[in-house]
Amino acid sequence: MRAMVLTRVGAPLSLEQRSDPEPGPSELSIRVEACGVCRTDLHVVDGELPNVRTPIVPGHEVVGRVERVGADVHGFARGDRVGVPWLGRACGVCSYCREGRENLCDHPSFTGYDRDGGYATHIVAEAAFVVRLPDDADAAATAPLLCAGLIGWRALKIAGPGRRVGLYGFGAAAHIVAQVCRCEGREVYAFTRPGDGPAQRFARGLGASWAGGSDEPAPAPLDAAILFAPVGALVPAALRATRKGGRVVCAGIHMSDIPSFPYRWLWEERVIASVANLTRADAAEFFAVASRAEVRTEVVRYPLADANRALADLRDGRLQGAAVLEP
Repeated sequence: MRAMVLTRVGAPLSLEQRSDPEPGPSELSIRVEACGVCRTDLHVVDGELPNVRTPIVPGHEVVGRVERVGADVHGFARGDRVGVPWLGRACGVCSYCREGRENLCDHPSFTGYDRDGGYATHIVAEAAFVVRLPDDADAAATAPLLCAGLIGWRALKIAGPGRRVGLYGFGAAAHIVAQVCRCEGREVYAFTRPGDGPAQRFARGLGASWAGGSDEPAPAPLDAAILFAPVGALVPAALRATRKGGRVVCAGIHMSDIPSFPYRWLWEERVIASVANLTRADAAEFFAVASRAEVRTEVVRYPLADANRALADLRDGRLQGAAVLEP
């Protein structure tokens, strides 16, 4: 197998050849067809998340075909199409898992962070945590749904049923959430980097009622705002844009420091919330919603060996939609 490997935090990924992975008793060995490039991967590579294990193969938006099945696994066969998301395993016994909140598990494992991910030709995954996927879907177009889509869906649920939804940062996740909102009859207000005309046109093309820079005031009070951009200064800006009782949801795994702001901006029962990881139930819900909403992802395809270029394009804001590696 071939894999793009992070050997040192902050260093470029290096292409390595390895022996094909053997699945453990509860695992599947999967041939990777496509792997999305997520902003979380950037946080891993750039050392913005704690305790990054090296060497590590990044990537947690994985679409592939089962090649080998572990001795204790039932219900899967060679050739089955599956997805491997961020949550690679949960303990099943901590209080959070017992309450149905495995996304907050005390002893989790995360794909591409503490177990090897999908920037490779092959991956091993816990069978209980993979997502069954349709055979006829385009692998590259499906890959972003496994994190950008799932986290976007969880953030939208936490944001509540409000009609006017602001999306701060219009990239992979926001362009999926915008389509779900449109299906549900909501109004989308897209906030991009100031002066980013292409992103604003992209948002309007997906049905946004308004698109402008994050330094511009919202044209109408928002019921909720979801922050996909990892910029702490957007939190007080989003609070000021929301109506009384509104919610501001921080959807990223990492964010720069939030500056201080007057309490009156939070007052009147506005709420700031964060989203952490995902559950298997989220996946079941979201893929049904995505099918009903006829979600179509905008992807830029890269060969596996160009993973560093894909990460750089994401870091520098050169993408519309999502980057995807195709081994």
